[in-house]
Amino acid sequence: MKQRTIGDIQVSAIGLGGMPMAIEGRPDEARSIATIHAALDAGITLIDTADAYHLAAADEVGHNELLIAKALKSYGEDTSGVLVATKGGHLRPEPGAWAQNGHPEYLKRAAEASAKRLGVESIGLYQFHRPDPAVPYADSIGALVELLDAGTIRMAGISNADPGQIRQADEILGGRLVSVQNQFSPKFRSSEPELALADEMSIAFLPWSPLGGITGASTLGDSYEAFGRIARDRGVTPQIVCLAWELAKSPHVIPIPGASRPESITNSALAADFELTAEEFAALDA
Repeated sequence: MKQRTIGDIQVSAIGLGGMPMAIEGRPDEARSIATIHAALDAGITLIDTADAYHLAAADEVGHNELLIAKALKSYGEDTSGVLVATKGGHLRPEPGAWAQNGHPEYLKRAAEASAKRLGVESIGLYQFHRPDPAVPYADSIGALVELLDAGTIRMAGISNADPGQIRQADEILGGRLVSVQNQFSPKFRSSEPELALADEMSIAFLPWSPLGGITGASTLGDSYEAFGRIARDRGVTPQIVCLAWELAKSPHVIPIPGASRPESITNSALAADFELTAEEFAALDA
């Protein structure tokens, strides 16, 4: 599988998003672990998660982190080259509801708890999940600086950020910002400026919900004519075409499609080596 770079680490050009294995409608543990193992079998070496990927109950916090740690431990082969990226600062106080906590002390405690759940001394990539309107952004990013300096995390990223916040975070981090994770798909293209800025700064851009979410993924070929047509012409799924389009937008893009079935992530992984022609890309990007 083709590789891309986050910081100083080479990872697969397609990652695995863990959210569908953790929130409402999630599969049983056996199928979730099989999905993670299928991703590893396909050559995926980036797994994205968050402490907030869980059902809305206090004792569920970190569910997906624990699941990923269990899957990696039970894989049976060397997983030292797998980068697990997690996030903090987002909360699930009740079903269907989300909240933020960007206070520095909270973020530092959350990172330490995530490291413990993942079974690591230092988190490979830790991302501030979402800005908290009640806390100055600089204060929240300052917590990442402290976590980096303490060795609790190896690399720092941000999520759901606008261009100004990307520049501010990189400045506060002293040029150590390595990634931006924003929503991006054919359905949600308002993060084009953030993608372009990440490309300019040579930092990774990680589209979340890159297929448009669960409903969007299943109707890609019907909702977007060019995606369906090119998929039929090339004998692949619209999902492969979509991920290949995102990869072609920048060498710094690493989509992280969510999956709850082994066959879903196995199909998505094929996009890493699927090449679009210039004419196909132009049609998709129009």
